[in-house]
Amino acid sequence: MARVVLVTIGSLGDLHPFIAIGRALIAQGHRVLLAVPEDGVAKVRAAGLDAAPILPGYADICARLGMSPEEAAGRVLGDTNFVVDQILIPSLRSSTAALDELSADADVIAGSVFALASEIVAEKRSLPLASVVLQPMTLFSAWQPPVAPRFEIMRHRPRTAIGRGWNRTFYALARIALRRRHARQIDDVRAAHGLPPSQGAPMLDHGPVTAAFICCWSQALGKLPPDAPRHAILTGFPFFDSESGADDELAVEIQTFLDDGPPPLVFTLGSFAVASAGRFYDEAAALSRALGRRAVLLTGQPGPPRRDGDCLIMNYAPHSAVFPRASAIVHHGGIGTTGQALRAGRPQIVVPHFGDQFDNAARLKGGDVGATIHRDRFKVGQATNIVSHILTDPAIADAARRAATIIAREDGAAEAARHIAGLALTSPRAIR
Repeated sequence: MARVVLVTIGSLGDLHPFIAIGRALIAQGHRVLLAVPEDGVAKVRAAGLDAAPILPGYADICARLGMSPEEAAGRVLGDTNFVVDQILIPSLRSSTAALDELSADADVIAGSVFALASEIVAEKRSLPLASVVLQPMTLFSAWQPPVAPRFEIMRHRPRTAIGRGWNRTFYALARIALRRRHARQIDDVRAAHGLPPSQGAPMLDHGPVTAAFICCWSQALGKLPPDAPRHAILTGFPFFDSESGADDELAVEIQTFLDDGPPPLVFTLGSFAVASAGRFYDEAAALSRALGRRAVLLTGQPGPPRRDGDCLIMNYAPHSAVFPRASAIVHHGGIGTTGQALRAGRPQIVVPHFGDQFDNAARLKGGDVGATIHRDRFKVGQATNIVSHILTDPAIADAARRAATIIAREDGAAEAARHIAGLALTSPRAIR
């Protein structure tokens, strides 16, 4: 029996895969603790797992920054440095101290790329670390560089060594910039735990305690690039999407709506981009009516479900139950939503807002599973033809079904759990 500490921060797209992996580890007979932000603790415990906070919740972070949740979301969407500068680095000292205490009897730590405390604590305690990679772009490959803002100058289909060399030069410059920006703060925390200065750049480099890279997406979204780390393993998506954390029943209102007519369009911006939705849902409703289609709008806003003509408007519904009943899914491109839409075998339209969402959109488009629309162009007049094409193109429907077939053969949570638990055999406790 391994004693595993799982570490993640961020939105539900980050939390849900770790809950899925944690449940799989327990099913395989291991002990699990999830170290998460304060506002994820209740959900983790409702899912049957032990949890402890290592970061304050989103509301507390907003209060520290003197911003409303909407203002903070707007800054995250508009400034790629904001999360690292204003959230991750300022909380690193306290989160590392909390994680260190939680890891006193651990055999292995598995943390997300952005959980910077994971590597510090694993190195201090001589524990093997599994880097859980949720987004393909965060492998930062020279063969498959991110398709996202700030990466535009990279060669995105490098056919020669010159193109790949250009991409490696870009990463080298990024490493220098990250070191200059954050090395002092990170090294101060490392020194407080008796560790020497780091030689790498945060998020781009990984120290010797990183024993595996658990890549948690499906082959349907893309295979590992040739320059993936030697210990990289592609597992498939770890799926979990309960609203409360427990095994919820589908709300009567949405079950009735789905049964009442033809498959609707489903619109969602996930759990974070929804805080800066703008007119997305107004345009979604108008677009559905212009196409003569029913629609489900998952708005992330509290309140009971309500009908507005052929639109059902509600806070949230489990994607695993709703997406297979959709005619198409229009979403922000977060990795969790992307995986659920691929699993459902339905055409997709991605309206990316920030981060990896642009890269995920490009991968879906490249796989002929759907299309992408710029956030500013998601308006009835500009989006109608694209949505109509997605709904009627048989090639897209076939590609979506093939992707679902691939995912049906995978068990990402169980596969990730097996590899993480296997690392416990290399821990000092196991060796002793």
